[in-house]
Amino acid sequence: MIQISSANIVQITLWILIGFSVLTWTIIFLKSWMIWTINRRNRAYAEQFWAANTLQTAAQLEQTSSALGRIAGAGFHALSDVHNNVPSMLELSGDLQSVLERSLRQQISKERKTLEQWLSMLASIGSTSPFVGLFGTVWGIMHALQTISQAKSASLDVVAGPIGEALIATAIGIAAAIPAVLAYNFFIRSIKLTEAELEYFATDFLNLAVKAGLKTTQENSHGL
Repeated sequence: MIQISSANIVQITLWILIGFSVLTWTIIFLKSWMIWTINRRNRAYAEQFWAANTLQTAAQLEQTSSALGRIAGAGFHALSDVHNNVPSMLELSGDLQSVLERSLRQQISKERKTLEQWLSMLASIGSTSPFVGLFGTVWGIMHALQTISQAKSASLDVVAGPIGEALIATAIGIAAAIPAVLAYNFFIRSIKLTEAELEYFATDFLNLAVKAGLKTTQENSHGL
């Protein structure tokens, strides 16, 4: 069997904390890039959407590259199904507004899941890193006491090394936790702002689509 000494356990703890720190900064970089890209594409799509003359013209826009576009795409798809008389499906049961609202809400939920990816990892690192560091510190102090007992001396040369290594574990644990907690709070706020924009757009789209649908219905009834 592999024997793991007290010193090795402290070293393993330090490497785990370093891994946490590397993972935290990787998530911070990738998440920042993702949110920046999503917001940039949303702004570009919103400008094109509101510049369109009609919903039919807006439906021709590219929809897959932005969250707003995918929400609009879900709405256009629901409108198409309703107007093509496919109400036999359960997901299309109800009036036009109910069908649209349900489709838009489902797409917003999908976009929310994408935005919240990796946030749980940041929260876990932020909450557990100090305790992992504290574990390394306690184990290192135990190792220091064993060293003192074996050496039968409490001189600085005997104590400084193990105790210093133990305290480094706590320092690295805190250093790994602080960026994770700050990044988590920052991303939560950024995601809430992005979700609010998606909600506002979905509400505006719903109002426009319902008005257009009612207008079409009235024209068809007069034609009959």
